Amino acid sequence: MLLRHGQTPYNVVGALDTARPGAELTALGQAQARALPGVLRGETISAIHASVLIRTQLTAAPLAEARGLTVGVEEGLEEIVAGDLELRSDRTSIMAYLAVAGAWIHGDLDRTMPGGQNGHEFVGRYDAAIAKIAAARGEQDTAVVVSHGAAIRAWVGIRVPGVGPVEDRWLSNTGLVTLEGDPSAGWTFLQWHSEPLGGTAHPGVTTHDVTGAPVAEATAENRAAH
Repeated sequence: MLLRHGQTPYNVVGALDTARPGAELTALGQAQARALPGVLRGETISAIHASVLIRTQLTAAPLAEARGLTVGVEEGLEEIVAGDLELRSDRTSIMAYLAVAGAWIHGDLDRTMPGGQNGHEFVGRYDAAIAKIAAARGEQDTAVVVSHGAAIRAWVGIRVPGVGPVEDRWLSNTGLVTLEGDPSAGWTFLQWHSEPLGGTAHPGVTTHDVTGAPVAEATAENRAAH
């Protein structure tokens, strides 16, 4: 279960926050995290993992506490590194970031993020993290992996058949992608839950969530804001 973290201040303003340790959660993001134990109460969960960026660990904490589990912090699950575009929110930077991620999804792993990684490096480190998590669980176990909007979208688009064009899908804060399988046998797509499991933004709150929105909507939203 690939779960996107709760809302952060940079999600609200549409900035590319990918460096360590990253932003903490907004009040809404904290509420989204607190809602997860109730929303997922019907799921049998054997392990909970998060990336090295603090927002995923804060999102995972209430669920882990409710289940009596420890959050495993895994290198490799972090967001696609923005490199030279870090903390930028202008249209040109957002377009450049999304263009590279989109190229990776369509098979051009040689493309490099300005000042950052290429697709081979991204897929390699995400594959390694998922493989480590999968190796530590039984065949019928379910792991919740709290990660990031662009990273989840890109990795699923590259590695999981049957999903369709992930660039056209929302993955809101606390949105969820559910898969079945393992790294050796491959992955089966089960569900893409675009809406936030932890609740939506309050009325009147405007967000420019560039790593959660479909590519076309994210760029249009950013253009309108700048």
